[in-house]
Amino acid sequence: MTDKADLLLLNGTAVLPEGTKSADILIKDGKIHDIGSFNPSVAAEVIDCGGLHVLPGVIDTQVHFREPGGEHKETLETGMKAAAMGGVTSIFEMPNTNPLTTTPDALQGKMESAARTPWTNYAFYFGGTAGNAKDLPEWEDLPGVCGVKIFMGSSTGDLLAATDKEIEAVLRNGRRVVAVHAEDEAMMIRNKKTILGESHDPAMHHVWRSVESCVSATVRLLRLARKTGRRVHVLHITSAEEMELLAQNKDIASVEVLPNHLSLSAPDCYRRLGTRAQQNPPIREVHHQMALWRGIRDGTVDILGSDHAPHTLEEKGKKYPDSPSGTPGVQTFVPIMLDHVNKGNLTLERFVDLVCGGPQRVHQIACKGRIVRGYDADFTIVDLRKKMEITNAQQLSKCGWTPYDGDKVTGWPIMTLIHGQAVMREDELIVPAGKPVQFRETLNIKG
Repeated sequence: MTDKADLLLLNGTAVLPEGTKSADILIKDGKIHDIGSFNPSVAAEVIDCGGLHVLPGVIDTQVHFREPGGEHKETLETGMKAAAMGGVTSIFEMPNTNPLTTTPDALQGKMESAARTPWTNYAFYFGGTAGNAKDLPEWEDLPGVCGVKIFMGSSTGDLLAATDKEIEAVLRNGRRVVAVHAEDEAMMIRNKKTILGESHDPAMHHVWRSVESCVSATVRLLRLARKTGRRVHVLHITSAEEMELLAQNKDIASVEVLPNHLSLSAPDCYRRLGTRAQQNPPIREVHHQMALWRGIRDGTVDILGSDHAPHTLEEKGKKYPDSPSGTPGVQTFVPIMLDHVNKGNLTLERFVDLVCGGPQRVHQIACKGRIVRGYDADFTIVDLRKKMEITNAQQLSKCGWTPYDGDKVTGWPIMTLIHGQAVMREDELIVPAGKPVQFRETLNIKG
């Protein structure tokens, strides 16, 4: 080696594609330069990772950062700060802002805002509607677009694609992955009248937003995906019935689950947290939660995402069901799942596949998701033995709270590195270093 590398990660235990083992990692010009065993003199800077695990940079493929239109709850800056503090290196943000991300101008506004304080790498879903379907083949390839998003339920106005005709119009236009919130809007409207009625009990949330409404939407979606030949990514699965259905359709559909659905269960979460446990689709009973874990273990699940969806405590304090659905989660994403690793619910390698490899495969991300030569030097460095208590005071999200306040976990992010730059170290933010995420399909990378 004729000239020095920029950085050497020394003495760490790295989760590599071939397995987890002791390995030093050399970084140069923001890329992984080499992996092996090196003398510290080969790099201008050395970080001793002894006793720590070096993971590929964690990618959170579902966040709502509320900008523009909801900046009192969150901004791109505060959301990315929370992500970086939690060990997340890249975020994919959702289109249900105001204005909606359904035009190139709206997308460009988000790209420019994110670039001002890029505490993480970033990309944005383009909202798919019947109104913009004919333009999606061109617009889905704009810089910074991670895929197309459809809301079959739980959205409003032009972003709600509730009918088969609307959904098919989107699926027939374009080739990128289409992520879908699959709840049957018509069924939920009926259920709200016939099941929820005049109740103000948050524990009714998972009853009126029923398993049947999710299954109905997913069945319709799979039929339309096969009809159009379009691959779909079904978000935040909550039930045993959906998991069984999706396991039989892996050739056309990928699957996401959330930490909340793996960690909290009805009715206990509603008794303890009230509307702070309210999200869509809802947290369900333990037997559904066990089915989600089976889906993780048998390979049905492709991705874990946080579905970070902040609201202020004042908003969440409204009488149910006038209270908004959604909970923050991007900062607690890694600690909650590392605690599950320590409890034996999944291996560290499976966790890495769900938050690094899965996102790379489903979204065809370029140069991220694995620790290999030539890839971006994005890393989440964790201490699997560190015991911590999660608190509201730690949260950098503008909403300032977490449903896990007071929970004790084992496993904690120690450092967030992005393009070889330490963005967070030992619970302190240092300097933003994020860039727009790039995608193999838009770069025409084959193989």
